[in-house]
Amino acid sequence: MKYRHEWKHEITYGDMLILRGRLSRIMRRDKYTENGKYKIRSLYFDTLTDKALKEKIDGVNIREKFRIRYYNGDLSFIRLEKKSKVNGLCIKESATLSVESVQAVLDGNYSGLIGEEQPLVTEFYSKITGGGLRPKTIVDYTREPFVFAPGNVRVTLDYNICSGLQNMDFLNPDSVTVSVGNAPIILEVKWDEYLPDIIRDAVQLENCRTGAFSKYAACRIYG
Repeated sequence: MKYRHEWKHEITYGDMLILRGRLSRIMRRDKYTENGKYKIRSLYFDTLTDKALKEKIDGVNIREKFRIRYYNGDLSFIRLEKKSKVNGLCIKESATLSVESVQAVLDGNYSGLIGEEQPLVTEFYSKITGGGLRPKTIVDYTREPFVFAPGNVRVTLDYNICSGLQNMDFLNPDSVTVSVGNAPIILEVKWDEYLPDIIRDAVQLENCRTGAFSKYAACRIYG
């Protein structure tokens, strides 16, 4: 595991069209996409006092958050992820979960996580039982990912961000989510040791500054 650099920009629909054209010429689409994109559904966890949310809003330099995620409505591959940020650098750890384990967590039965040989699942269990982690909201969105081998660069365009509100029917791909009002399109650029100039130049846009947009925070505006 290594920490990665990350930029986030809020962009317009016109910006997205420009970037899509540029990136398609110099980068390749992620091999797991369908027609160049995929849909992501995540379930975010937080403490009873919303520790992760408050630390994000306050810009705390060292923070973490847990989420469970699957793609394109496919329940055969579900991942538990922990994303940590330290002084502006990011690292993501992941483990696989079964549908049965996720449903048990949603039902408040955490014993199914005991005995897992994956360290991240063990940590997740300890944070649930000892730290009070609980499901908070579903976050849906569409992602267009591009990859570039030098620098291990990944550029994504994320849009159609929707919130599950208080709905916890996470494992039902057809459960209704609600569009987050005025949610922007998000450009994310991630890389390891260096960002090649060709990519740095391609993602430059007028009047576009690096920000700290959080899909989780945006989807918590309703509670």
